[in-house]
Amino acid sequence: MTALGGKLTKRLVENLGPGRHGDGGGLYLVVDPSGARRWIVRVTIKGQKNKKGAPLRTDFGIGGADVVTLAQARDRALEYRRMARQGLNPRYNAKKDIPTFAEFAEQVHIERLPTWKNEKHGQQWINTLRDYAFPMIGRMPVDAIGQPEVLMCLSPIWTEKHETAKRLSQRIKTVLDVARAKGFRTQENPVTAIKESGVLPKVKAKPKHHKAMNWRDVPAFYADLRTRNAMAAKALMFTCLTGSRTGEVLKMRWEEVDFEDMVWTCPAERMKTGVMHRVPLTDEMLAIIEPLKAMQSEYVFEGQKRHKPLSNMAMLMLLRRMGVEGITVHGFRSTFRDWAAEVANAPREIAEMSLSHRIGSQVEQAYARSDLLEKRRSLIGRWSAFVSGQHADVIDLNFTRATGE
Repeated sequence: MTALGGKLTKRLVENLGPGRHGDGGGLYLVVDPSGARRWIVRVTIKGQKNKKGAPLRTDFGIGGADVVTLAQARDRALEYRRMARQGLNPRYNAKKDIPTFAEFAEQVHIERLPTWKNEKHGQQWINTLRDYAFPMIGRMPVDAIGQPEVLMCLSPIWTEKHETAKRLSQRIKTVLDVARAKGFRTQENPVTAIKESGVLPKVKAKPKHHKAMNWRDVPAFYADLRTRNAMAAKALMFTCLTGSRTGEVLKMRWEEVDFEDMVWTCPAERMKTGVMHRVPLTDEMLAIIEPLKAMQSEYVFEGQKRHKPLSNMAMLMLLRRMGVEGITVHGFRSTFRDWAAEVANAPREIAEMSLSHRIGSQVEQAYARSDLLEKRRSLIGRWSAFVSGQHADVIDLNFTRATGE
C-alpha cells in the first residue's frame, strides 16, 4: 500500500513560506526562515507514556524536502503511523532510505550552485568527486562510509597529486557533514578522524611559482609585441602594462572603462579577492584599447566568436609562437613586482595594491578606506613608460621623488 494524497502538492512544497505546514496524517513540511525545507512526522505511540504520564507523542525528522519527495514522505509517514499503532517507536524501528554518496554529493553540489564564485569553480568541485571518489564509494550508502572508504579515495593520490587529494578530502568531508545534518548519518566525520590521527604521510608541499621574465628584458619583448596585429598580442600588451590577471583582462567589458577619468574598474565577481579593483590607465594602455572600440563587441578583447572573449590560452600560445619558453602570462605580475622594488623603490603597500593583493590583517583592511588610486597611478605610469620605452633616462628615480612626497 502507498499513502493517500494529502493537502500539500509538489508546487506548494517548493513555494510555501516559513512555518510548519500540515499535509495530514501527522506529516508536516517545516520551512525554515533560511528557506531550508524538511519533513516532520508526528505520531502517538500506543501503550507508551511520557514523563507526565500522558500518551507519548513525538516528532521524527525524515529528511530534507530536496532529497525526500512528497510521495516518499507520505509513504514514510504511513509506515511510522503503523509502527506507532503497534506500540513500536519509529525512532528505533524505522528503515531510512539512505541515498548513495554519489546521489547525495550531486544534491549538495546543486544546493551550493548559487554560492560558487563562478561556474568554473562549481564544476571543479563536483568534478573532483566524480573523478576520485565516485569510482570508489559512489554507490555506497552515505551512512556506510568510514575511514577505510575515505582512505581508498585519498591514498592513491595523496603523494602524487597532493593538492588534488587535499581538495578531495575537504569535499568528501563537506558531503558527509551535510549528510549528518540532514539525518542520514550519526557517526563522526571520518575525514576529520583521518586528519587528526595522522594516518596519511606528511607531504612537504612544493611551492609553485609562475615563471617570470626579467624586468630588464620586458621593453624589448614589448617592442616585439607592438609589431603584431593579433588580438592576443593586444591583450598581452595590456596585461603586461596593468599587472592584471588573465581572467580579469580577457573578460573586460567596455562599460568597465572610464575614458575620461582614465580608470578601469574590474568588478568583484571577477577578482580573486572578491573585491572590486580600480586600475589606473595610462596613455599607452588607452592607445591599445581605443582602436578596438570600432569592433563594437561586448568585450574589449574579442575572440574568434562574436561577442565572446579571447580564449584563456590565447596569450600563452602567443608566447610560445614568439619563442618565449618557460615564461607564463601570470609571471608578468612578478616581473612588475620585482621592478617596483628594485627600480622604482615603491612602498610595499603601493606595489601590492597595484597587484590587487590584500594588505595587512582583516582589521587593517576594514579600516583601509582608500585604494590609493593616485599613488598607484604614478607607479603604474612609470612602469608603462619603462615597458614602452619612454622616459628611459628617469627610470632610476626613486618613488618618493616621482610622487613629490
